[in-house]
Amino acid sequence: MSLRCRNAGWKRGARRTSGVRLAALMASVVLIAGCEREARRFQESPPTASPTGDPLVVSDLQPGPAVVVSNVEAPYDDNAWAVSEGKSLYNAMNCSGCHFQGGGGIGPPLMDDDWTYGSEPQQVFASIAEGRPNGMPAWKFMLSAQQIWEITSYVRSLSGLNPKGARNARDDHMMRKPPEASTPNARPKNSTAPR
Repeated sequence: MSLRCRNAGWKRGARRTSGVRLAALMASVVLIAGCEREARRFQESPPTASPTGDPLVVSDLQPGPAVVVSNVEAPYDDNAWAVSEGKSLYNAMNCSGCHFQGGGGIGPPLMDDDWTYGSEPQQVFASIAEGRPNGMPAWKFMLSAQQIWEITSYVRSLSGLNPKGARNARDDHMMRKPPEASTPNARPKNSTAPR
């Protein structure tokens, strides 16, 4: 066999190999492009930073004429990862020291349908960020807006206010309440004016 025939065979083999490599490269590009990951937002704005500048309403009692506010969507209510981060922050900031894992104690319960300062996301955010009279500290100087939104989503999950797929599971050592994922959907009502 001459050198010329060998080189021609080598070129055909090289073309096949490069064609297989090109096909494998194209298949991997298609697979990578087809992967969909959960969108994680790392910078969230507080609810009072709305572009319309609407005030935050905590209760039905307002001075002057009725105020209409736009509804603020909680950015993490449908994100299971953020709800679990909120649960970690809830325990790390010792929220369970007053709220007793959501059942109430020194602080009001977070698992019932009677919310003094409102159950809407912006109202819960304001309660955590600004604090409340008679003991609830303001956390806006210690936590970022994103962390407060994560705690807000976890607190709302205690009453079943966010989708079941995003609710956090119960720790095994806690047997005094059902897991957040099995809490029935509820529609809390605002109680009387703040005390």
